[in-house]
Amino acid sequence: MKSSGGLNTKEFKPIRLLPSMQIIMSKRTRIILALLLLGQFLLLSQTTLQGQAMFMGNFKSIKKSGQEILIKAENASLQIRYYSPTIIRIRIDKDIIAPDFSYAVVARPEAGEFKLRENGEKIVLLTDSLRIEIRKNPIRIHIKNNKERVLSEEYPPFGTGWQGSEISCYRKLFPDEKFIGLGEKTGNLNRRDNAYEMWNSDVPAYAAIADPLYVSIPFFMGIHDSLTYGIFLDNSSRTKFDFAASADNLFSRFSVAEGELNYYFFGASTIAGILNDYTWLTGRTPLPPYWSLGFQQCRWSYYPDTEVLSVAKQFRAKKIPCDMIYLDIDYMDSYKIFTWNPKGFANPRALISELNGLGFHVATIVDPGIKVEPGYFAYDVGLKNDYFVKYPDGVKYIGSVWPGRCHFPDFTRDAVRQWWGVSFKYLVDPGVEGFWNDMNEPSAWGQNIPDIVQFDFDGHGASMKQAHNVYGLNMSRATYEGTRKLLKGKRPFVLTRAGYAGIQRYSAIWTGDNVASDEHMLLSARMVNSMGLSGLSFVGPDMGGFMGTPSKELFVRWLSLGVYTPFFRNHAAKGTNRKEPWSLGEGVEESSVKLISQRYRLLPYIYSAFYTSTQSGLPVARSLAINYTNDEKIWWWKYQEEYLFGDNLLVAPVSCTQNFARVYLPEGGWYRLSSGEFFQGKQELNVEAPLDDLPVFVRASGILPMQSVIQNTSEKPSDTLDLHIYAGKNANSYVFYEDDGQTYNYEKGAFCKRLIRFDPAGKTIFIGKAEGSFTSRFTKMQLILHGFPGLKTLKVNGHELNLQKSDPSNQSVILLFNSSELSIHFE
Repeated sequence: MKSSGGLNTKEFKPIRLLPSMQIIMSKRTRIILALLLLGQFLLLSQTTLQGQAMFMGNFKSIKKSGQEILIKAENASLQIRYYSPTIIRIRIDKDIIAPDFSYAVVARPEAGEFKLRENGEKIVLLTDSLRIEIRKNPIRIHIKNNKERVLSEEYPPFGTGWQGSEISCYRKLFPDEKFIGLGEKTGNLNRRDNAYEMWNSDVPAYAAIADPLYVSIPFFMGIHDSLTYGIFLDNSSRTKFDFAASADNLFSRFSVAEGELNYYFFGASTIAGILNDYTWLTGRTPLPPYWSLGFQQCRWSYYPDTEVLSVAKQFRAKKIPCDMIYLDIDYMDSYKIFTWNPKGFANPRALISELNGLGFHVATIVDPGIKVEPGYFAYDVGLKNDYFVKYPDGVKYIGSVWPGRCHFPDFTRDAVRQWWGVSFKYLVDPGVEGFWNDMNEPSAWGQNIPDIVQFDFDGHGASMKQAHNVYGLNMSRATYEGTRKLLKGKRPFVLTRAGYAGIQRYSAIWTGDNVASDEHMLLSARMVNSMGLSGLSFVGPDMGGFMGTPSKELFVRWLSLGVYTPFFRNHAAKGTNRKEPWSLGEGVEESSVKLISQRYRLLPYIYSAFYTSTQSGLPVARSLAINYTNDEKIWWWKYQEEYLFGDNLLVAPVSCTQNFARVYLPEGGWYRLSSGEFFQGKQELNVEAPLDDLPVFVRASGILPMQSVIQNTSEKPSDTLDLHIYAGKNANSYVFYEDDGQTYNYEKGAFCKRLIRFDPAGKTIFIGKAEGSFTSRFTKMQLILHGFPGLKTLKVNGHELNLQKSDPSNQSVILLFNSSELSIHFE
């Protein structure tokens, strides 16, 4: 018999009444006896649930060894390790805590250790920022900040426990608690009342609430009572997150299908601080090639080579800026990786040379499946060296994908990654510089790859259960490391559909096979923001929708949003109408020229935002939850797509059917980028939203560097940098960054970095001395001041200059932009 609470009563030994007790009991006696029975029930429920569940039980012993604390409980081992004052690692297993391995974590613990205090009831571990309390009987973990305010704690009735091989951590739910992150997920900005699963999946034309998708990032942040914390669950097997979706607001829960519960707790006091710590732990996005930030054109497929050239030449003839063109699967010989179609692409070197001459860089798609075909070099080498995944009996796994029956490389083995990387010579030698990893969830037609398929896991051994979610990560790693070597100092552009935590170290990510609809356009903004909240900076959707044909209005609106998205690619599926900017009818081409030109004017600002990301982990597209965490209106469903693009631009996505939009501007002042009109913040507004003028606002005191329009990044812009500064009440600083955009010479100091400060109280603008050995592209600077109506004089390093008034809302002056510092005083 099972009680309504789900406990198997057959496992309990009932308290037996002695004969002398079998009498009519007083009310008080009955209450005491009931409490005794309840106590036994609760004690036993700590270790047993449904006959299979088991919890940690009571404390038995503790041992401190340097940065580690090892606690033995009745049913489990608990290890807590110091990583930094704001980061701790918690590992829980039924057995001993064994040496482990992670593809996500690259940082080692900082110097330092816990201060330990213990009494009969609890153990207290202290860092400069955190207080970890471990209640002993039963074991429960409570984490507080250094002011003893609770950040997060286990749910007292359950804590952490097992059902079969699955281990779950139940956590107390606070009344106002919100949850953000988890990477590439659909749904709302606030994840509360929803459940999610981490299992990389190929989901074409996914629904707006589909889960899981292509990428697994088991990292989230919690917000309550003006406090923040983060949890990264580093177990690559199937994991689940339930943010009170099924618990009637009693608790939240995260779980792993098998293996140990291994999570990192982040206790920084802000979302930005937690992102800084998380990306310190798992790595940050490296500086991409400058050209990869321009407009990218793709279609499944441009075939043959003459069509590729035709498209490229039309971009140049129509003066639509563009930097990249993609070759989808038809460039290959029968879809076999590292080959070229002998009919359609007979001379790839000549093709790419001509494209390079037109200012285009070329990216090719690469899939992991190796066709089973004796005589095909990739198959022969892989077979000879045992590079393919196999069943436990040694038989190599076969799955069908584009080439037909295929083996799959074991990217969790270093020798395989090295072979894969070297094999890119067949693409790099003709001139390819971009590498588009697809089908790497891994995906095979009509089947889930069996769980029993075996992987090397870098010498640790694992099955598909553990390797599935890191397959795309390791394929991207092999691609990045191999092409970086082959390109001999030039930066490769790597793009992936699938990944795991840490993927930002190797690759950009696009959001998979989306659909041409307003719903997907707005969803893409939320997904990009969520990925930014998960350490991923170089992300974006297929602009206009991969599947289906967008209306003219949808294409223009999505293009206007793409201008302010880190990854800016136009892509279309086979069988859909043409989607090049000139292909969608009257008016679209003119709007495309205007919008894509704006992207190129903003490149100095965008590249500086990527530099910031390399230093702090702040994404380029930043959910308002980062800067305005405690503003309740940013969480409203109608404003949850809004985000900051870099430090100083606020973007308000709008559907293509709206000519006016309801937007929310957070605290402070804001200027409409297109008109200069000023709006006071902390209010909702109705604003005009023409298709080619997305509501975009500049923060008051914002600093915005821009350049002249170019057709591609191999062209030099004008020698004058336009530096826009918008009046405001608060001081602001900004880092302007340049390097050659092509090589890794910046790692040796070949960059140009300048700190720009605006101090309205002191009526000064300060441009710091240039750092680094790179000579700026710009020799002059046009300082453009917005919202300074009473401005009369401007002195630069003590010398008064004449101001020019280009329109009623701004004034400007031309200055030399050499390496010296400039102190500008205005009255």
